[in-house]
Amino acid sequence: MKILVTGAGGMLGRDFVEAAEAASHDVVALGHAELDITDAKQTTEEIGSVAPDVVVNCAAWTDVDGAEAAEAAATELNGAAAGNVAAAAAEAGAVVVYPSTDYVFDGRRGEPYAEGDKTRPLSAYGRSKLAGEQATAEANPRNFVVRTSWVFGPYGKNFVETMLRLGEERDEILVVSDQVGCPTYTAHLSEGLLELIEEEEYGIHHLAGAGHCSWSDFAREIFTQAGVDCEVKPATSAQVPRPAPRPAYGVLTSEREDAIPLPPWRQGIGEYLKRRVALGSRR
Repeated sequence: MKILVTGAGGMLGRDFVEAAEAASHDVVALGHAELDITDAKQTTEEIGSVAPDVVVNCAAWTDVDGAEAAEAAATELNGAAAGNVAAAAAEAGAVVVYPSTDYVFDGRRGEPYAEGDKTRPLSAYGRSKLAGEQATAEANPRNFVVRTSWVFGPYGKNFVETMLRLGEERDEILVVSDQVGCPTYTAHLSEGLLELIEEEEYGIHHLAGAGHCSWSDFAREIFTQAGVDCEVKPATSAQVPRPAPRPAYGVLTSEREDAIPLPPWRQGIGEYLKRRVALGSRR
């Protein structure tokens, strides 16, 4: 099928493009320089000229903390512009895919969240992504809104790289232990998205790495697999404050009978580290 990818220069966008091309799809990859999705006219014209079967909207504001001081800008890109993409896809007769986040939940109930659970974002970033979910669904009935969690991949800033850098610089680090989620490797997520768009089960889907852990558990596993000698000391969110509040328990599950399982998060770390070597270390 013909797949148009917006935000193709980003962490998920680049991995998805690679996966889709490897699966022999006809891929049109557009970065911000080629398509500014906040421009509704340009978006409609570009998507219309390509005439894709599927549009995967990976263009996004991903700076969680930065969104706290720039909520309007984050919401324009993650919200209104997502509506532009979905509407343009609908006009072109295409399906639209909108990657979203566990940050649309408040994480206060301590149980995994399924697709039908009530959203209540705590942060500006979470609110902007929820706005994008709603704008996408309203503009195009043939939509896949795909919530995921704690994404990491080789083509952007991510937790794994941060830990590897700090692990080389220090003998010990403080890492938050009172936030729990599902680390998700972008290559695994991309494969899941490709499987998803082969079907017509439109609506909200949860796709995240199997299992769950805290940030401190995540860091320990990174060091273990990478052979880095650095002690991880657990900390509370209050001890390591950030501008944007995070869900304490953002674990995702699925209530769908056709749910697509992703590999375990520990496997994702292992594959990431091997691929990192193959691509050339950025350390």
